[in-house]
Amino acid sequence: MAKARIVLALILSYMLFAMLLNSVGTVILQSIETFYISKSHASILEAFKDLTIAGVSFLVASFLPRLGFRRAIMLGLGLVALACVAMPLAPGFGTTQTLFAAIGAAFALVKVSVYSSIGLLTDGPRAHASLTNTIEGLFMVGVLSSYWLFSAFINPLNPADPVWLDVYWVLAGLSVIVLLLLAVSPLDESKAQFSAKAPLMEMPRVMIGLIVRPLVLVFLASAFLYVLMEQGIGTWLPTFNREVLHLPSAMSIQAASIFAGSLALGRLAAGIVLRRLAWFPVLAGCIVAMAALVLATLPLTHGLSVRSDTNWLNAPLAAYIFPLIGLFLAPIYPAINSAILSALPKTYHAAMTGLIVVFSALGGTTGSLITGTVFQMLGGQTAFYLTLIPMALLMLTLWQLSRLSARPAA
Repeated sequence: MAKARIVLALILSYMLFAMLLNSVGTVILQSIETFYISKSHASILEAFKDLTIAGVSFLVASFLPRLGFRRAIMLGLGLVALACVAMPLAPGFGTTQTLFAAIGAAFALVKVSVYSSIGLLTDGPRAHASLTNTIEGLFMVGVLSSYWLFSAFINPLNPADPVWLDVYWVLAGLSVIVLLLLAVSPLDESKAQFSAKAPLMEMPRVMIGLIVRPLVLVFLASAFLYVLMEQGIGTWLPTFNREVLHLPSAMSIQAASIFAGSLALGRLAAGIVLRRLAWFPVLAGCIVAMAALVLATLPLTHGLSVRSDTNWLNAPLAAYIFPLIGLFLAPIYPAINSAILSALPKTYHAAMTGLIVVFSALGGTTGSLITGTVFQMLGGQTAFYLTLIPMALLMLTLWQLSRLSARPAA
């Protein structure tokens, strides 16, 4: 029961941050309406979130094993609870910027701690991969729920009405509940601790030392390629739906949610499959399926005409089929994270997770930039056809990762 309680607490923490992180698009829209700011001004919320995540992720690994993973998550939850309370009490775009900086800093604490804790709660690579996929799958469920939670607080007759800020009372309350659950959920972290006499700057040295390992280099290339694809597709799918499939604007966003749902379902299913099968054959099959889906679906998007009566009943078939690529994309990221962590001693998990978050942020930014540039210059079909290139490269890096991770941990 103690193990089940801490696993539940980790999952709920991760789902809560999925809701907070995913809310940035909605909050940008609402900030423009409520605080009367420009789109370019509102867009800096992404930087407040992402740059804080990347920067703090690198820094926190230096002291997290000393602080304790459970306490670090509790600290993160307390930080966002206070930031959420500030939103309705002191509404303004400055408060919103502070909120997303707090969310980014707290998520850095939470992600490094959650990933480091998985190794303490599982025995063997398959159990590690299964729990990682389950947690990441439920993260996507949190992403989906964010759309519904925030929309429930928006006044449909007057979107600028600041009543939408009341959603943060709910989010603050959820943060406190999960914090209390963690407070009564013990976690044995002794296997992840460095010597109490080790210097504080030992962890950054370990992180730098990890980067030069062939195993870690191949993993970082794999993670970079994966996030490049996921963010490239996820960020630009609404625009693809609107400009290539000619869906109405609202429906373009709604149809893109199929991708998020597919990611959630794919990760939850992989959590079961990877209990029984080795990760490389599963992921290799997923990449082949993704490539087949791209080659089968994108030809259906050519020659479509604009229709004024487009709805869910007569939308192009590609609007439903292409987002299903998320089913096959979904297992890759948690599985390779699990593979690299399982191949390293538990004392290195915090440092490695810090690197995971930093390189994932770089891959996401690069993927969105490349896809957007190609989309603008050559069109949406070409932009998505070009995802076949990182798919091929990812197949090669995954093969190398499988080969290197099979060696004894050093």
